[in-house]
Amino acid sequence: MADALRRYADRHPAQAPVAAGFVALLDDGDAAFLRGRLDGHFTASAWLVDRAGARVLLTHHRKLGIWVQLGGHADGDRDLRRVALREAEEESGLAGLRADPEIYDLDRHWIPGHKGVPGHWHYDVRYVVRAGASEAFVVSEESLALAWRDIGAIAADGAADASLRRMARRWLERGGR
Repeated sequence: MADALRRYADRHPAQAPVAAGFVALLDDGDAAFLRGRLDGHFTASAWLVDRAGARVLLTHHRKLGIWVQLGGHADGDRDLRRVALREAEEESGLAGLRADPEIYDLDRHWIPGHKGVPGHWHYDVRYVVRAGASEAFVVSEESLALAWRDIGAIAADGAADASLRRMARRWLERGGR
């Protein structure tokens, strides 16, 4: 994981300080991958794009009440790419998904307290996940809704989550690949 984070920092020098914080979290070993570590822990997310590369599947998150990418807790799994893929499958009901091998984005964000769990930091490692033959999703219990959203529109939407806009701009700069 440390090597993957360093490669990410090399590709995205402006986010090198963020990547360094993620590398430092690895010093906590297995605890860093458990949601019980309330000083902060790893999560993984999916930038789930359609076959054409023009839309991304977002969730209206039940607990947070905002539109974000699919994802969740590592729950002890140190393979965050696998976590992102699993979360995308579970939260969308889509089959035949594929995750790109390299980290796409990193984001450290605060999660407010909820139902007795105090507020804490998520160190979210994000991967591009590509839709398979079917793009007909199923809304899971974790979401209020799911929707395919135009990536260009997200990039231009000043009201959208800042990290979503960053990922959308990056996607467009890469030519939608």
